[in-house]
Amino acid sequence: MAEKKNNKAHILFRYGLITILFVIFGVAVLVKLFGTTVVDARKWNARAHRELSRIDTIAPERGNILADNGNILACNLKVYDIKLDLRHDKILRMKVIPWRSIDSLADSLDRYYPRISDLQSRPADTIAKYSWHTRLKKEFEKPDSLRPRALRLAQKKTLEDFDRIKGFPLLKDIKGRHPLYKETRNTRIYPFGRMAYRSIGRVNENFHTHQIHGYSGLEKDLDSLLYGQPGLAKKVALTNGITNWVATPPRRGYDLRTTINIDLQEMLEEELHNICKEAHAEWGTAILMEVHTGEIKAISNIELLEDGTYGEALNRAVLPYEPGSVMKPISLMIAFEDGLVKSVNDMVDCSPFMKTSDPHGSGMKTMKQVIEQSSNTGISRVIFRGYSQNPEKWHDRLKGLGFFEPIHSGIAGECTPRIRRLTPKDSRGNNITMTARHLDLARQAYGYNTELPPLFTLSVYNAIANDGKYVRPHLLRGLIDENGRDSVLNITYIRDSICSAATARKVRECIREVVWGDHGTARLVRDDRVEVVGKTGTAYPVEKGVYNTAKRRYAFAGFFPYDRPQYSCMALVMSGAGNSANRTSGQVVKNMAVKMYSRGMLGNASTYSSERKGSSPVMVASNSKSLNKTAGALGIKGMKRVKPAEQPHAGTPDVSGYELPSAVRILEKAGLNVNTRGSGHVVAQSRKPGSAYRRGDEITLTLANK
Repeated sequence: MAEKKNNKAHILFRYGLITILFVIFGVAVLVKLFGTTVVDARKWNARAHRELSRIDTIAPERGNILADNGNILACNLKVYDIKLDLRHDKILRMKVIPWRSIDSLADSLDRYYPRISDLQSRPADTIAKYSWHTRLKKEFEKPDSLRPRALRLAQKKTLEDFDRIKGFPLLKDIKGRHPLYKETRNTRIYPFGRMAYRSIGRVNENFHTHQIHGYSGLEKDLDSLLYGQPGLAKKVALTNGITNWVATPPRRGYDLRTTINIDLQEMLEEELHNICKEAHAEWGTAILMEVHTGEIKAISNIELLEDGTYGEALNRAVLPYEPGSVMKPISLMIAFEDGLVKSVNDMVDCSPFMKTSDPHGSGMKTMKQVIEQSSNTGISRVIFRGYSQNPEKWHDRLKGLGFFEPIHSGIAGECTPRIRRLTPKDSRGNNITMTARHLDLARQAYGYNTELPPLFTLSVYNAIANDGKYVRPHLLRGLIDENGRDSVLNITYIRDSICSAATARKVRECIREVVWGDHGTARLVRDDRVEVVGKTGTAYPVEKGVYNTAKRRYAFAGFFPYDRPQYSCMALVMSGAGNSANRTSGQVVKNMAVKMYSRGMLGNASTYSSERKGSSPVMVASNSKSLNKTAGALGIKGMKRVKPAEQPHAGTPDVSGYELPSAVRILEKAGLNVNTRGSGHVVAQSRKPGSAYRRGDEITLTLANK
């Protein structure tokens, strides 16, 4: 009995102790509740108000950049950073670290997601340093509390990559809630790679705000349109908790439809690259523009890189350079418009003048001959007829044309021309002699002591081709909103007219002589298929304050076809002094015109497209094995085979047996101009395979159906 009483007393004591603890806990809860709801009510209400009033920004989706036909030049892609939580409970529950599985995981990561590119081809010490074996061993050997919760295994990957990694050793055996997870992010991709790289531009992401903004090209200049409008979200208290409430939804950025034509862009880049490589040039830039609309259809900038190859680089199309003689037609346009000369046959003395002489000889020359032979003295004497008494008015005349106004082409880094106003006093108030002002006026008339961006120079040539209408060069054609509504932007003008149609016609006549005259400086630009006209220009680069005579900038600006100009084009190439604009920049413009003509892009019928006749398929440039395999897969009988041609390592390519588009592509890439006879496939060529040739030579292909 005594023992039962003792047990009962112990039990009652324990219950009493537990009851006292519950009472104390309840009193503490009540005290805390009273403190929270009464004593500290104001503080907690203010905190709740702050939390519920907090407004977060929702980043909008950035708009796409499109080519003139709707092809995507820049767009957003949702990608994932794939990370591993090494403090996940299913990792920490492993009693023994499974090194064999970890090594297998490291092997898989090194193969598919190496930490540096070409890992296996690196030196042994580099492999040891950057292998996933080294990294995983280092992380797993840390104490549990020091292991990373976000070990990044791969970045900017797809869902397919996530599933693949989830199936790697060690990770594939984990069921349920998984330590592998992904973080979503948007990245900007450019499907056409570095095509028109500087013109389209690139973006940067702010890692703190996660906002994506442009820093070059169209991405920068039109960032406000591409970025869109951020949305707003705030916290809202619901019965089951607090959630985010979208107060103002984000508005997606506009899609920009540009004027860039993918085919023309690729052609221009290839031509500029080939000419620069052939001339061992330091850099080159070229622009192709539609005459009547001012749409920039292609723009390319390449530069010699440290590894000896050429790549897209600084956008020199909008940077100012001394134009050289490409300025002379602009000066002549003003002279015609001001009445300083009346006719293309008016004469001017070309004897030595203002410390310069005519390299083609002194004597009287017509305006056609002044431009054809690029006479510095001739164009200077013509301009002196109107501006020798007041040289400062030359600057004012150019200003009246809109020369110093921003074009707003949409290309980042655009500069305006730099032409010094020839006033009687300098900026410090010192007198400038009339002789010095006259020397500067003469030089400005023929393209020295002045700086023009190639785009500005081309814009004036385009106006000359366009009967004096000074249309604004631009890269943006229209905007497409998030609902798909397309708004095409109207064509705008820098000036409705910078000269009369009659003046423009006279200048065009003079420019034609440069290519088609007996003494023209660009006779190599001739081609009977399409009449290209334009003006050459050469200038020395200024380095460390002096002219570097070992180098020259070779320019050619013009338009085609001459009788009905559709496109204007300018190329500028920096190369050694042994070259010429005739053989460098002029060839870029000529080759573009010929290729466009061959493809029927100038309102003509294509010279190489033809329809196949007959019902039997033809296998071109194939071997018997591929022919039989293809025929068997398609269930085709009676397939014809044209024998493939073996390509020599040097000299004229052998395209016998090829279908015409492939043959033209091979020959044009080699620098040959192609003529065709007949239709079908190539059965003969006028130049013997392997024979020597020069870029720009012609080759005739004979075609027939087999």
